[in-house]
Amino acid sequence: MQTQTKFNVEGIEFEWNIGKGQFSYEGQDAVLFWISSAMKMFFDTIEEVSGEEAANLVLETTGYRQGLVVGEYFENLKHVGAEEAAKLIGLTYASAGWGQISSHQLDIEAKTATIILKDSWEHKINVAQKKREGGKFLPAHFAGIFTGLLKANIWYNVIQYQLNGHEYTKVEYFPSDITAHNNVHELSRKRETEQIRQLEALVEDKTRDLKELVKALSSPIIPVLEGVVVVPLLGKYDDERAEDLVYKTLNKLPSYKANYLILDLTAIDNDMDDHTTSLIEKIGSAASLIGTSTILVGISARLGAHIAQTDIDFSTFECFKTLQHGIHFALAQAGRKIV
Repeated sequence: MQTQTKFNVEGIEFEWNIGKGQFSYEGQDAVLFWISSAMKMFFDTIEEVSGEEAANLVLETTGYRQGLVVGEYFENLKHVGAEEAAKLIGLTYASAGWGQISSHQLDIEAKTATIILKDSWEHKINVAQKKREGGKFLPAHFAGIFTGLLKANIWYNVIQYQLNGHEYTKVEYFPSDITAHNNVHELSRKRETEQIRQLEALVEDKTRDLKELVKALSSPIIPVLEGVVVVPLLGKYDDERAEDLVYKTLNKLPSYKANYLILDLTAIDNDMDDHTTSLIEKIGSAASLIGTSTILVGISARLGAHIAQTDIDFSTFECFKTLQHGIHFALAQAGRKIV
């Protein structure tokens, strides 16, 4: 059984050693894959794991860095100029099944070039993937090659893709500040920004839900007896919370046929401020317009001292130390009492 076979194709050496399970291309270990099945699966998996945008960047960066190695290798062959190297690269890649590749308009001084790709392995994979736009591996790969050959940072612009119905893919190359390294960092920053926006949106949603919960739980309107409604004031009141309480209270009083509104101030002993004192005046004044009298209860010595220092006149309200006293007073005004 023959275990070792060699072929020379246009000066390119291929060698198989079946006994060792080894394939060599130009003296280097190589491996063969089916393009539209195995390689397609490889590309699909990268995209599935990292997402389409990140997968494109992975392939672009990989292609560029591999090309950089190739370009530097040919540049180090001092007897081979850039133009000859470009021709050798096209022939070498064709022998490896990369497709028909040729360089045009190579300008050493301007460091520009054009590459024509026809029926490349990347194009075949993109066709199998049913992509609408061609891949970035090969365009970036030759950007890496020219960067190595011309000793300048070279980037690319795809003029047309064979995938879009053209006879071939055409790519232009030119000096640029764009690098694969910068593109990686740009995607990272973009993803960080997207994550921050998502977190901000989540916080905003949770804050809105919390505000709604606070509105529902704070300052409940409690009809304790016929004609008597109690509203306990809880915590600090800003303009929004105060307006909501006034609106809610005035809408509920008529449905309860309330003659007396008892505002319980017990829970705001430490939170009394100008917003809260103004809120009390607003509720009392508004309630009186619909025929409901306001009674203040739960006034401690500290709270009374704070109220006395304000410019708001609380003398129009009946004031009591406890909620119990306030309820008894309200019932007494209607000629009733608790037995």
